[in-house]
Amino acid sequence: MSIAELKSWLREPDLTTFPYEAVITEYHCVGKHFVSPRLLDLLAEVRAELPSMRGPWPRLRTLMSFLDTLLDKPDERYDYSSYTALPLLQLPGADDPVEQAPFARARCDRLTTQIVSDALAFELDTHAGRTVMLPRMCPPEELIRKRYKHGMRVLRPRLARMSLDGDLTASDPADLAQQACTAVREDMSVAERRALELSMLPVYTAHDEYLFLRVLQAFETTFSLLAVSLRGVIAALPRGDVDQAERFLNSGQTALRESAPLFSMLATMQVEAFQTFRQYTEGASAIQSRNYKLVESLCRRPDRERVDSAAYYSTPDVRLRILLGQATLEEAYGHACETGCVDERGQRRLNTAMRGFARALMRWRQTHYRLAVRMLGEKTGTGYTEGTPYLKAVRDIPVFRTVRVNNQTARTR
Repeated sequence: MSIAELKSWLREPDLTTFPYEAVITEYHCVGKHFVSPRLLDLLAEVRAELPSMRGPWPRLRTLMSFLDTLLDKPDERYDYSSYTALPLLQLPGADDPVEQAPFARARCDRLTTQIVSDALAFELDTHAGRTVMLPRMCPPEELIRKRYKHGMRVLRPRLARMSLDGDLTASDPADLAQQACTAVREDMSVAERRALELSMLPVYTAHDEYLFLRVLQAFETTFSLLAVSLRGVIAALPRGDVDQAERFLNSGQTALRESAPLFSMLATMQVEAFQTFRQYTEGASAIQSRNYKLVESLCRRPDRERVDSAAYYSTPDVRLRILLGQATLEEAYGHACETGCVDERGQRRLNTAMRGFARALMRWRQTHYRLAVRMLGEKTGTGYTEGTPYLKAVRDIPVFRTVRVNNQTARTR
């Protein structure tokens, strides 16, 4: 069906009539890894038409990003960013004006609630028979109910900040999840709904890959917020604005803490399902996460061995920023202390806030490692990475050199 609709569209190209639903349905039916060569060829023809098309830039940009994501495998560009469809979600970026940093939390709250509530809505729709999407290896009901509970732990604080928690009255986990999904859905714009629909492109047809993708996207949203917040701290310190710097650091610590239930959601994923669909994710690995590397390298300049590792070579633009002397929080803090921009009381406040942020980040790393061990054991990771041995090796890398954190205290137990 999608082939016929694409042929028809190519005869009269129009940004407003592109058959998104037909294309998405085909990808969902077989998985991105198994899409027919004929369909891929037609999508490539569509992409070739885009430079000559006229219309509103947001529509053209959306279609361009969508096609690039659909065609990442035949283009041999398939990686973590394209697998998780990050360009379609339009996260806050490292090059956004730092003046926008105070608005990043609200922006990321909004996106995280949309992503997580969509994951819950998929479970609700599957259980109610409203969708047959990704039918393989569906989990038992007790796992689904755990997903509702952990998903609501992610959603509640954000919905409260968005003033969307007024109708959360149910006691049953499924009913409560439905109330949350309804509240979020009714608050979304048409463009937000479209972005969410286009950003779900699993490689296979296993049910649990839906959860996996949405959790990865939620984590990426968190780390994009952290990167923006750290840039806000770095900009505030030369002015001696301790209040602003402290707010950004505490906001980052809160974001990490509130993201923890995402690991609990992911822990409900069936190991067999994960190991099945991950066969088709070769070339994409979280080691390629640009946002994570930005956070790490904005805290302090990574050691030379780390900069020259596969982790940073997999994010070449971040590595280049480091080599060109990207400003770091540790340097800004040291300079503010040395020049007297921040008095002793301010230094103590910043030290405490930096320590709390570092502890939260190290706790996140440790939890990530433990979950990976459960899912992977000693298997290699995707993206040609070492998998759990790599995570074990990097989990204790100091967040800051000038602020010490007891690693054992930082780890979750």
